[in-house]
Amino acid sequence: MADELRVGLIGYGLGGAVFHAPLISSTPGMRLTGIVTSNPERKAAAEKRYPDATILARSDDLWKTPGDYDLIVVCTPNNLHVPLGLAALDAGIPVVIDKPLTAASADGQRLIDAAAERGLLLSVFQNRRWDGDFLTVRRLLDEGVFGEVIRFESRFERWKPQLDADKWRERSAPEEAGGLLYDLGSHLIDQAMCLFGRPTQVYAETERRRSGAEVDDDTFIALAHPGGVRSHLWCSAVARTLGPRMRVLGLKGSYEKYGLDNQEPVLAAGGLPGDEGWGREEPKSWGMLATEGDPQPLETEPGSYESYYSGVAEALRSGGSPPVDTTDSVAGLRVIEAALVSAREGTVEHITWD
Repeated sequence: MADELRVGLIGYGLGGAVFHAPLISSTPGMRLTGIVTSNPERKAAAEKRYPDATILARSDDLWKTPGDYDLIVVCTPNNLHVPLGLAALDAGIPVVIDKPLTAASADGQRLIDAAAERGLLLSVFQNRRWDGDFLTVRRLLDEGVFGEVIRFESRFERWKPQLDADKWRERSAPEEAGGLLYDLGSHLIDQAMCLFGRPTQVYAETERRRSGAEVDDDTFIALAHPGGVRSHLWCSAVARTLGPRMRVLGLKGSYEKYGLDNQEPVLAAGGLPGDEGWGREEPKSWGMLATEGDPQPLETEPGSYESYYSGVAEALRSGGSPPVDTTDSVAGLRVIEAALVSAREGTVEHITWD
């Protein structure tokens, strides 16, 4: 393995340009070597920001010289995750795939088996595990601040009443894994499972509210976790006013937090990990913690998306585990599949885990 881990990135849309490329290029010991995009505007933008990277028009060009890459990152429409992930593994290159891993849990398991057979790293980019609000809740849980937790509420809500008709996320073909349940729901479910374990029961409502919508744009998911915690999760494109981003209710205390983590807009504006104030919130954005007496503002833990690729680099060098276990993402897909059945049939779906 080279002194610097050489990374090939497939896809330079929002995910590739705003998240993956900046985080990869700013991770010590990693170098963004190649970027695949056939879009002329994106090609020009990539060349300007990453002049040392080779810009390729086709992913097949990567497999012609597999020895030039120590890691491939797949950040494409969901229907390409499986074929591109398998192609990278067949070429002998470790892979990171953006969430959701696949459209179906069985295909996710195919990728896991292929990576295991070849002894290669496979991981999923679940960056919201390093949101400041999530890290704050996790710390409070570890400290036992809430006592017995009875309910966890989490939301990703937006106001986008008009369809993006040309966007693949608005398409209904199963292999596209379009809609908010797969998009934002993947984050919500993953966070809930990280905090409280894999659910045994799933109930969901998936609605298409906007005129002409083919996929869900207003979705609710309820999870029952072992030990009695209930997670209530919302994702919506039609929320003109936004509810709390997170709310934890326990028998000894509660925490409520509004507003999204600020790392995404900072990255979109050209900021990078290591910049002054990176990952930190202004006091006006802090959540409120209530234990004894009146609720008090609580400083939000610094967000740290850079921890994901630092963990990937460490795993590649040491042969250890990646920062996100792909089996967690397959479990999340099983929850999504149960939610789709629940929404269609009006049932509570039960899941048994091995």
